[in-house]
Formats: sequence, C-alpha cells, structure tokens
Amino acid sequence: MSNLFVIAYDDLATADQVRDKLLSMNREHLVELEDVVVVERREKDGKIKLHQAVNHVGNGAAGGALWGSVIGLLFLVPFLGAAVGAAAGAAGGSAVDTGVNDKFMKELSANLRPGAAAVFVLVKTSVRDRVVPEIVKFGGQLVQTSLSKEDEAHLREMVKEALKEETTIAS
Repeated sequence: MSNLFVIAYDDLATADQVRDKLLSMNREHLVELEDVVVVERREKDGKIKLHQAVNHVGNGAAGGALWGSVIGLLFLVPFLGAAVGAAAGAAGGSAVDTGVNDKFMKELSANLRPGAAAVFVLVKTSVRDRVVPEIVKFGGQLVQTSLSKEDEAHLREMVKEALKEETTIAS
C-alpha cells in the first residue's frame, strides 16, 4: 500500500529541488515513488498549477506517432499516419490520471498562499532513516499524510531528530 505525503514550501524553487531530490533517491532505490507532483499557487493570479513528473500527453503523442507511422507505412502514408497517431495518442494521454488525484491536489493547494508551492508524494516503500534527513534539509511543513496516527507521530519525531542533527552539524 502506498502512502501520501504533502509538504508545503514557501516557494516553487524549493519544491522543485525536493522533487528532484526524491527522483534522484528513487534512482538510487532509497525510495520507490508511485507519483510526485509539485503544485504551485501562482503569485500573479492565485491560480493553481500542477507540475507533473510524468507527462502523459507527451508520452501518448510520442507513442501514437510511432504506431501511426508504422500503420501509415502499410498504406504508404507514414507522415499522415504519424500525425493522426500523435493526435490520438495525445488525446488519450490527456485522459489518463495516474497517482494522486488532480482534483484533490487542486482543492488542498487552494490553502497555499500565493507564491507558495507543495510537493505531493505517493510513496510505495522507502528507507526512512536515509530519506527523511535528506528532505528535512529543505525545510517545509508537513501538511498531510495517509499514515496512521502512530506512524505519523513517529515520522514527526524522526523529522525533529533530523533537524537537531542538521542544526548540530551547521554549528
């Protein structure tokens, strides 16, 4: 079962750094991510913008173009096949919503102040004692988790300990 974590940050740049760090740790097999999304509340107009880690529209268009070209070759019109395939793939990709529900992310992010951002992370597994200290370095506020009350209390205690260690090292 996956667990959801939502961490709020003062700015988009910090949230992007956290996402990049999580993706790096995912490649190192320290955490197994199901989804990671940065959500910003724009300073200019207050609108919510989702920055998905996986671009389903782009992936669908690329796959559709490839298959459209192959099918188009059979009918001697590979460019037309690629164009039709890309359009169909993009349309199909835009209909796909995997991981954290977009509507949920937008509703929760409406509480962010303009200019702030949040990272929504859906984690399958992790090496907590290696992941938590790395993420704590970026600051932020844990807004929501899907953990039990006991597990969330344990996580908050780990965060406090990691912050103490970070302060001791900086001194």
